[in-house]
Amino acid sequence: MSTTPPPQALTHPTADERADDGAFGWLRALGPRGRRAFAGAFGGYALDSYDYFTLPLSMVALAAYFGLDSGQTGLFTTVTLVVSAIGGALAGVLADRIGRVKALMITVITYAVFTVACGFAPNYETLLVFRALQGLGFGGEWAVGAILVAEYASAKHRGRTLGAIQSSWAVGWALAAIMYTVVFTFADDDLAWRVMFWTGALPALLVIWMRRRVHDAPEAVAVRERSTDKGNFTAIFKPGLLRTTIFAGLLSTGVQGGYYTLATWVPTYLKTERELSVVGTGGYLTFLISGAFLGYLTGGYLTDRLGRRRNIWLFALLSAVCILAYANIPSGANTLLLILGFPLGFCMSAIFSGFGSYLSELYPTAVRGTGQGFTYNTGRAVGAVFPTTVGFLADSWGVGGALVFGAIGYGIAALALLGLPETRGKELA
Repeated sequence: MSTTPPPQALTHPTADERADDGAFGWLRALGPRGRRAFAGAFGGYALDSYDYFTLPLSMVALAAYFGLDSGQTGLFTTVTLVVSAIGGALAGVLADRIGRVKALMITVITYAVFTVACGFAPNYETLLVFRALQGLGFGGEWAVGAILVAEYASAKHRGRTLGAIQSSWAVGWALAAIMYTVVFTFADDDLAWRVMFWTGALPALLVIWMRRRVHDAPEAVAVRERSTDKGNFTAIFKPGLLRTTIFAGLLSTGVQGGYYTLATWVPTYLKTERELSVVGTGGYLTFLISGAFLGYLTGGYLTDRLGRRRNIWLFALLSAVCILAYANIPSGANTLLLILGFPLGFCMSAIFSGFGSYLSELYPTAVRGTGQGFTYNTGRAVGAVFPTTVGFLADSWGVGGALVFGAIGYGIAALALLGLPETRGKELA
């Protein structure tokens, strides 16, 4: 008698396979512990974004209060991003040595404390120091949170899952824009910028919840316990990983140089050169942020379908084109400026969606935090040259003209991919 199973037994999906399909199959596939890790990383990155954008949104008021020129205001972003490289590298090592969740909580507490401290700064120099120290936590949060979730996610859905984590940046950005509109409408500018920084205390609530509910992936814990090379900073510069570290750092530099040029200077560009009111600036940012949110989600889907490298190549090209178009819209054509904000936000965010999965897949578990924390945040630090350059060029070129410098960053990112492999479908063992 034949023992071959009937045809339907070979073709019908199991209950687990069916749960793995559909628009939210990636979320169900995480399991209960993974979904709590996702919530913690999502919330941490959203609030990281919120605390970051308290500065760019308050830039005009700060410049007036302390009597700053464009170069001095651009320096705020530079010190934040440069110090974030140190914070990111330290957080990555901590994540490999003491665990992802503990390191994540440390980064959240750090950026929250120093964001609040910025609101009490009596002068420019003190504010610069507090903003630099805020960068320590800001630099480490994304890398650690992305690794925490990547180690729960399946290879099939890792791009979409990490793309959804990236979308929380747009959520935090939107919350900051809403708060900016409310605070600067009802408070005098000299007080409003301080209030914006004081609202940065919100992340403390997240840490209380994470301490009780979020845990590292069991497989990552097992590797950490038996590894003799965990959190070894020199390991990512050894022959087997040196090439990866160099080109991943260049990739991060290019993408973040372009992104932070826009994130830092678009609010100032809208308010000064386009002469929009507070409410008007908030309205234009709504289009930009809406495009960013959908870009993160779409980019996460495409990075699983097209592959990590193709997704980044595609949106590097589109982002550069959008920057050039946005910065050269004729004066008076503010409706076109409004409309173009959506594709600009979409493209400059979709390129990030593959980063969480890609960098996690480029490094082995024992040094994943170290490698991802270093390359991503070194890219932030070196990429900080771009918004600072825009600040110094703005006095002669105008902010809009100087924004085109950000397109150079996306060219660097495209070239860096030539030295990196495709990792789609890789299991994180």
